[in-house]
Amino acid sequence: MVSEQIQPLNSLGPVDGKPAGQEEEIIKDPAKRDYKEGRDFLKNGELAQAAICFHNALKGFEEQNDELGIANASDRLGDVCLEKEEYQMAIDHYLRSYAICEKKEDSFSILALNKKLAVCYRRTGQLDKALEVLFDILDHYKMVRNPQGTVQILEVLAEVFMEKGDNSAAADAYRTAASIHANFKHKRLAKEFEERAAQVEQGQG
Repeated sequence: MVSEQIQPLNSLGPVDGKPAGQEEEIIKDPAKRDYKEGRDFLKNGELAQAAICFHNALKGFEEQNDELGIANASDRLGDVCLEKEEYQMAIDHYLRSYAICEKKEDSFSILALNKKLAVCYRRTGQLDKALEVLFDILDHYKMVRNPQGTVQILEVLAEVFMEKGDNSAAADAYRTAASIHANFKHKRLAKEFEERAAQVEQGQG
């Protein structure tokens, strides 16, 4: 399954990954201070407090027209909603962040968001949307030549196809994963995926 670990946006750095010299700037900027406090609350599982801080941070970033701040705060609000199993609200926050990342052509942050969107779409039964997002992730991994990531996503695709009752497409996904392992001379893993494909086709998946 797609990693359900909450992860920050990779490339939107000014708020998340700060050089030491920015500590003072964060203390002076209420929005950044709220964001930092929200991150600490989220890490400690204090979701109600985290939500308040990220909401306040978002308002502050909106007043400053700080798009990177808005993207980060929206992403983290989505994380809070995901933890609270409020999946549709999480989707709304993630999509707002996604739109900014797309405008900035920030492919690595889009990848992180897509992984979380895929989880939310599956949890809400929006399987066609989950597939759409997973194929975007698959394209990314192919583009950056990441065979391990490609195989992981093919496994998730197979699961979603089975949830949709499309065992033929699930078997195809497993066979594609098998061929990748075969290319790398991973004979045992290639055989395992071939066997899973056969089981799915026989309705045993």
